[in-house]
Amino acid sequence: MADLNQQRVTTAFAPPPPLWKYFTRENLDKLEEIKNSSTKEDERPKSDKQWTPQELRALEIPQELRFLVPPETPTSEYSVFGELQSLSTVLPSLKEQGIEQLYPEPTTDTQDPSKPQPLNHAYYLLKISKSLLLNFLEFVGILSVSPEQFEPKVEDMRNMFINAHHLLNLYRPHQARESLIMMMEEQLERTRNEIKQMDKVKADIQCALEESQSSDNRDSSTERQESENGQSETDLQKAENTQILWNLLDSDN
Repeated sequence: MADLNQQRVTTAFAPPPPLWKYFTRENLDKLEEIKNSSTKEDERPKSDKQWTPQELRALEIPQELRFLVPPETPTSEYSVFGELQSLSTVLPSLKEQGIEQLYPEPTTDTQDPSKPQPLNHAYYLLKISKSLLLNFLEFVGILSVSPEQFEPKVEDMRNMFINAHHLLNLYRPHQARESLIMMMEEQLERTRNEIKQMDKVKADIQCALEESQSSDNRDSSTERQESENGQSETDLQKAENTQILWNLLDSDN
C-alpha cells in the first residue's frame, strides 16, 4: 500500500487510484465490526469512541480494509497528482523552486533599505506575454524545419508560463485584501439599508399610533360632551317634575 501511495501520476487527467474499489458497504461494515470487537469493556461506549489513524493501524485489519484507514494529517506538505504541495501560506520564490526568474527582484530604497520599491508587475507580465507569442512562433518554425529539436523551446515557454503565473500569485494578498474590503463595504451598505428601513417602519408606526391616539381623544371628548349634555337634560327634567309636584301640592291646599 505504501508503494501504491508513493506512485507519481504524470498524466494531466489521471484516473482515480485503484484503491477506490475497496470502499464498499461490505468493507465498511467489516471495519465497524472490527472496531466494536476491539473496544474494551472499561472504555467509553462504542458509539462514543473516536478512533485515531494510529489506533486503527494497530488493529489486526485485513489488507483490503487498510485502505479504509484515513491517513495521517499532513503537517508540512502533501502530494496531489504526484506533486508535493506545501501547507505554508508563504509563496515560495522561483529560486527556491529551482526555476529561472525572468524578472528582477524589487529594488531597495537608498534612503530606507528596509522598504523595497514595489515591482511593476503589469509591465513584466506584458513583456512575458509578448515573449510567449514570439517563442510560440519560433516553436512553430522549429516544428516545421526540425521537429526533433522542439524540447528546448518547450522548456523556454514552460518557464515563461511559470514566471507569469508566479507574478499573478504575487497579487493574491492584494486580491484577498480588496475582496475583504468589498465584502465589508457591501455588509455596511446592507446594514445601512436595513437601518433606514427600520426607521421608516418606526415612523409609520409612530404616525399610526398618533392618529389612533388623536381619534381616541376625539371620541372621549365627544362622549364626555354627550354625557354632560345628557346630565343637564336629566337635571332639567328632575327640576320640572319637582315644580309640577309642588304646583299640585299648592293646588290641593
